[in-house]
Amino acid sequence: QVQLVESGGGLVQPGGSLRLSCAASGSISSVAVVGWYRQAPGKQREFVATISSGGITNLANFVKGRFTISRDNAKNTVYLEMNNLKPEDTAVYYCHLSFRVWGRGTQVTVSS
Repeated sequence: QVQLVESGGGLVQPGGSLRLSCAASGSISSVAVVGWYRQAPGKQREFVATISSGGITNLANFVKGRFTISRDNAKNTVYLEMNNLKPEDTAVYYCHLSFRVWGRGTQVTVSS
């Protein structure tokens, strides 16, 4: 079974940027959909973004214009570029492969 490891989280000030990475232990080139969810304290996990094998992206309304999702099949890695971060973006961010395989998450904290 392929395993996922997220990285790149941390503490950033409002308006700042972070780039999350999700490294897979196996090939993702044939995986139809990969993406990111997030879970804030006391809230349910929510959809953030997906990208298909053909490069079609889908982003939640609250991140459109600020976040970009991409995938590098040669590196078996999915990225989430996050700009203009807001305190409400504070959450644990999880990546997935076709909503079946999940990583353990990386913490993003946006605070001054």
